[in-house]
Amino acid sequence: MDDDRACFDEVAWDENDKAWEESRMLFRRVSTLRKIESFVTQKFQRTATWVAPMIVGGYNNLYRMQIEGSDGDVMIRLPQPSLAQFPDEKTRREAATASFIAQKTRVPVPRVLFYGLSSPDSKVEPFIIIQYVENCGTMSHALAMPNEKDPSAAHMLNPDVSEDILESFYAKVAVCLLQLFKPSFSRIGSLAQTDDAFSVAGRPITQNMNNMLQLANIPRAALPPEERTYGTADEWYVALAEMHMAQLIFQHNDLVTTADDCRNKYVARQLFRKLAKQGRLSTFGFAEDDWSAQSKSRRTSTLSPAPDGSSSFKLWCDDLRPSNVLLDEAGDIAAMIDWEFAYVAPTQFALDPPWWLLLNVPEMWHIDMDDWTNTYHLRLKTWLRAMERAEESLEKKSKGFALSIYMRESWETGRFWLNYAARKSWAFDSIFWKYLDESFFGSGQGHRDKQDLWKTRVHLLSERERDMMEPFVERKMEESKERILVDWDDEQVKERLAEVLFDE
Repeated sequence: MDDDRACFDEVAWDENDKAWEESRMLFRRVSTLRKIESFVTQKFQRTATWVAPMIVGGYNNLYRMQIEGSDGDVMIRLPQPSLAQFPDEKTRREAATASFIAQKTRVPVPRVLFYGLSSPDSKVEPFIIIQYVENCGTMSHALAMPNEKDPSAAHMLNPDVSEDILESFYAKVAVCLLQLFKPSFSRIGSLAQTDDAFSVAGRPITQNMNNMLQLANIPRAALPPEERTYGTADEWYVALAEMHMAQLIFQHNDLVTTADDCRNKYVARQLFRKLAKQGRLSTFGFAEDDWSAQSKSRRTSTLSPAPDGSSSFKLWCDDLRPSNVLLDEAGDIAAMIDWEFAYVAPTQFALDPPWWLLLNVPEMWHIDMDDWTNTYHLRLKTWLRAMERAEESLEKKSKGFALSIYMRESWETGRFWLNYAARKSWAFDSIFWKYLDESFFGSGQGHRDKQDLWKTRVHLLSERERDMMEPFVERKMEESKERILVDWDDEQVKERLAEVLFDE
C-alpha cells in the first residue's frame, strides 16, 4: 500500500493539523455554539436550539438545529478553515449544485434553505443551511467490515456481505447515477445559480485541488483561474495533466525519494500531458481509439463510440460514495449529501464504473493495488447486474443506450484507470506505470526495473523535454534536502511552470 500512493508533504500536513486542532477548539466553544444559534434564529425568525453532538466531517463542521414551531430540524454546515481550501467558492458552487439536483432530477438531496459567503457584517461565514434528513446511518456503515478496534478507520467492504444485499444497495445508487446522467451541459466547470436559472460559471473545484493546497502547499497560482470554464474534454484533460506537473514542481517535501523516482514522475507527467494535448486521452478505450498500442491488438470497432467531446458534458462528483449516502429504516436512500466537489465534467468520467465499490480507494487498499484490482473485478460483476436492473426499470435500453455497457468496456480497456489517474495526483504514478504505460505505448524493451521505468519511455519526449529533465531532477533533489514550506509568488509560479510545460 505504501508504494501505491505517493506521500503528501508531511511538513504541510503537520502545519495543517495544528491549524485544525486550533479551529476545532474554537468551533466547540459554548460561545461559538451560542453565536450559531443566534444566527440561525435570525435567519428563521424563530428560536433555534442546537441538538448535540457537533459533527466534524471531512471538510465541514455541522450543527443540527431545532427550530421552534417547526416540524423538521435543519443543519448548518460551516467549512473547516484548515481543511476546506476554497470556502466561499465551494459554498456557492455546492449550494447551486444541490439546488440543481433537487430541481432537475429525482435524486434525493437535502433542500438548501439558505447560504451565504464571507462578509464583514456576517456573524457566521460562509455557511449553508439545509434540511435535516432523518436517517439510520450511511450505506458505507451498512456494507463495511466490522472494526471494533478502530471504528474511525477507513471502511472496507465486508467480504461476507451477501450478493443479494450488495446488489440491492448497488441498484439503489445505480438509479441515482442514471438520474444524474440525464442533464447535459455545454461547458465543463462548476455550477452557479441566479434565481431559478443555472449555468456553468467557474472552474471545477476538485478534491485533488483541495489536497494540493491543504496537504502539499501547492501555490494557488498553479491552479486554473477561478472563473475558467472549459469547452472540450481535451482542454480539461490538459488542465488535469498540468496540475499533476505542478504537484511535482511545487511539493517541496516527501514526493520524490531518489533521482530516478523523480525521473519516473517527470517522464510520466510529460507523456500524459502530451497525449492530452494531442486529444488522445478522450478517445482511449472507445471505438475512435486508433492510436494506442492496445488498439492494435483488439478490434476497437466493437467498442462503443466516444462521447461528444465539445458540447455535451455531465455532472460528476469526486466525493460521491457510500459514506455520503444516508439510509432510512427500510434501507432505502434517504438522501445523498456533500456535493462540494461536484462539477460538470467530461462525459468520459460518468461512463466509468464507480471507484467506490469496495468502499476504499485502490491506492490505500490494505494489501496493495493489485489485490484491490482483483477484488474489484469480482464486485464489478455485481455492480453491472445492478446497473442493468436499474436501466431496465428506467427503460434506458429502449433508447439504444446502456450505461452498463460503457462501464463494462471502461474496465476491460483500462479507461477506468486513465480517468482515475487523471483525477488523483498522488495515485497517478502507480497507475500510470502499472496500468496505462503499456496500454498506451506497448511493451517496454527488456527488464523493467521499478526505479528505471523512465528509461523505457524517455525517447518519447521531445528534445526540449529531455534536455530539461536532468536540470529539473538536479534542482528537485537539491531542494528536497531542506525541509521547509516555500511561499511562492505568482511570477515565480509562472516561471517554474514555463520551464517544463512546452507547447510544441
